[in-house]
Amino acid sequence: MLKRWIAVSAAAILLVSGCSKEEKAEEPEKQDTEKAEEATKGINSEKELPFHYPLTGLGSEAEVDGRAVAVMINNHPKARPQSGINQADVVYEMLAEGDVTRFLAIFQSEQPEMIGPVRSSRDYYIELAKGYDGLYIAHGYSPEAKELLDQGYIDNLNGMQYDGTLFKRESFRQAPHNSYISFENVLKGAKEKNYAMEDEPESLEFLSKDEAKAIQGVDADSAMISYLDNELFNVIYEYDAGLEKYKRYSNGELTADYKSGEPALLDNIFIAEADHKVVDSAGRRDINLTSGGKGYLLQKGKVTEVDWKNIDGRILPILNSKQAGLVPGKTWINIVPSSPGLEQTVSFENKN
Repeated sequence: MLKRWIAVSAAAILLVSGCSKEEKAEEPEKQDTEKAEEATKGINSEKELPFHYPLTGLGSEAEVDGRAVAVMINNHPKARPQSGINQADVVYEMLAEGDVTRFLAIFQSEQPEMIGPVRSSRDYYIELAKGYDGLYIAHGYSPEAKELLDQGYIDNLNGMQYDGTLFKRESFRQAPHNSYISFENVLKGAKEKNYAMEDEPESLEFLSKDEAKAIQGVDADSAMISYLDNELFNVIYEYDAGLEKYKRYSNGELTADYKSGEPALLDNIFIAEADHKVVDSAGRRDINLTSGGKGYLLQKGKVTEVDWKNIDGRILPILNSKQAGLVPGKTWINIVPSSPGLEQTVSFENKN
């Protein structure tokens, strides 16, 4: 059964560290709305374009090519707001050690000027990047991840080898939350290592405009994900009916680009549960991303109970035994532990 939660969204958005009620009142919501509207200009155009980006399904005037780039991005509170994450086509959010989540941001349709903070690799993130044939970017690694990278399992650039060259330490953050890479340096590093960067990834499956308008499900304007009761990593998705997109909040803070302030505006929120197991004294995990399981799919202000399968390395929603189509646009995928499970971890609210 889908759970409902009352008034928690509004309360959570007031939890930003260091902000009093008076300070919050001085941050007009109008600014966020204006930035969101600016970011979506032209996206909902009725004009049918001849080409489409494979990971967003959005149209393009020119023929689309270019390899996906998958970057490990830090989500520690001291690393927020991040740079470039609003331009990712697909983002996976999963637990690393302890109660801390980390992102794998996959870029193909856009090339941010700066991405970061970049964080260290884990083996299950490598497997997901492999599913998109992505050039894998990280700074550091677990023992299991290092073994895969040393074997040449995936093309990669790592800050352990390129700290101070391809990767830059920014002065406005403290280590280990200050490693950044520019897209220019991603391409420079790929050229140095003779990695092919021309071929685009295989396309995801997208709904037509008519199919997107006909989406069925339970009305849900908001969703909250609680990662092991650590409020610093609580996630709230709010559906903006005017934009027809979701905004994301971490511990009440809008997920937006550090420099521009442009928010991450999302079209598909996919939440899937998977078995998690702590495997060493450092608290590192093994996450089962192969066996499938239960999930929720949020689109157009509605939520549907689905299953998930690993199809060629990608975690994808399954509805009525078929792969569920995505709304053209950006997708965020949250993987949560099967214990305590979806019903204890995820809750929904409908304001109407």
